[in-house]
Parts: sequence; C-alpha cells; structure tokens
Amino acid sequence: MSIKRLGSIFRRPMTVGQAVMDDNRKLVQDIERRGFLRGTLSLGSLVMLTGCDAGHEGSVQSALRAVSEFNDAVQAALFRPDHLAPTYAPEDVAIPPRFNAFFPRDEVRPVAASTWKLDLAGRVSNKTPWTVDRIWAEPHSEMIIKHICVEGWDYVGQWSGVPLRRFLEAVGADTRARYVAFKCADDYTGSIDMATALHPQTLLATHYAGKPLEDPFGFPLRLRTATKLGYKNPKWITAIEVTNDKPGGFWEDRGFNWFGGI
Repeated sequence: MSIKRLGSIFRRPMTVGQAVMDDNRKLVQDIERRGFLRGTLSLGSLVMLTGCDAGHEGSVQSALRAVSEFNDAVQAALFRPDHLAPTYAPEDVAIPPRFNAFFPRDEVRPVAASTWKLDLAGRVSNKTPWTVDRIWAEPHSEMIIKHICVEGWDYVGQWSGVPLRRFLEAVGADTRARYVAFKCADDYTGSIDMATALHPQTLLATHYAGKPLEDPFGFPLRLRTATKLGYKNPKWITAIEVTNDKPGGFWEDRGFNWFGGI
C-alpha cells in the first residue's frame, strides 16, 4: 500500500472526528481554560487517553466530560480551605462593578425588597425564610478582591455581606454535607463545594463599595467568593440548599467545569 493511500485512510476518520470536536468546542475550550492538559487536547490525544471513537459524537462528549471531571477532581485536591486570595486597595475598586449575566442588562428584572425572601432547603435545621431586613441586620464582613470571568476579563470589587460560614451556622446547616446550591430570581442556578462555602473569603454579599447592591448587580443578595471564577457567583439569590447530591448549574449544565476554581 502506498504512503499516499495510507495517509488518506488515517485522515478520513480524523476529519469526521474533528467535526465532532468542533461541535463540542465549548467544552474543549473550558477544559483548556482551566490549564490542565493545555496544548495537548487534540483529537489524537483524546483518542489515546480515553479510547473513544473519534467519529462518534456521544463517545467524544463522554470522553470530554471525563477529562473535565478529572480537572474538577484535581482542582478540589489542590484547594486549600484556609489559603486566602490576594486583596487590593480601595483605590483599585471599579465603580460601578461590571455587569455580567446570561442576558443583556436591559432585561434585568428588578427584585422588590418588600417581597423578597430567601428560602432554605435540604440539610438545614431552621428553614424559616430570611427577609432583607434580617440579613442586613447580621454582622457584615468586607473584602476587596478580584472578580475573574471565564471569558478573560476581570475587575477589583469591594464587597461586604454575611460570611457564608456564619450564615450556614446560624441556620443549623450540616457543614459536613458536600454541596451548597443556589437558585436565583433570574432563573440562574449555581452550586459550590462545602469547603468553598466555609472559606473565609466567601460572602453572601449585600453591599458594594459601601452601598447596597443595585438591581443590575444582584440586589439584594449575591454570592461572592475569591476562590471561584465569575460564573460560580450567582446573583439575585432567592434560595439556598445544603445537600449531598451533586447539583449542576446554569453554565455547568452547558459544559463548563463544575469546580470552577481560580
């Protein structure tokens, strides 16, 4: 058999497979974005690592998710619960903060303080809903940290609110559970691991730069953690659940890494 003929045989399935890889580009980019296997995630390496059928979309999708889950496990193993992210000076703070959501700013649906409540579910002993007044009355902490978006931009923000650890302890949450999940007024969902929830730089933020959050930025309550990428910080939170069942999330269900660490 000629070299030319042999080459055509090997190129043909790769062409089909590459089309499948292109269809899953978002998941590939997310895997590469997290830094693991950067520069090595080609179709050939995927086949060698996983034994998947490069021409079969379901096989490639399963293999990509396996690599993504591997990244999650590595990030979780490297996470240090008491290691603090860098903090910044007040003069570095962006005012106002940058708007980001899965919809344009003019589609924000304002939340009324008078009717808002925070529902609790799962492994929590006191499931009485919280009001705006109640959460504002809790002792607040402040931090000036960098918000890092998975798209590549960032800004320094000054956030204050109730440390999530303190909140979970106040409602009798089982902090031995594995996950904390969030639902939001804009139909967004998100979740984090318990170690991140208990991290000293994880807040249920109510204020930005000394003033209450405004509608476009998550009023009256949003998650702010210094150890996660932006999409792991849901806004306009209306419900919190403590659970041992791994939750998904708006972007996680669309192929982004679940752990989402910085």
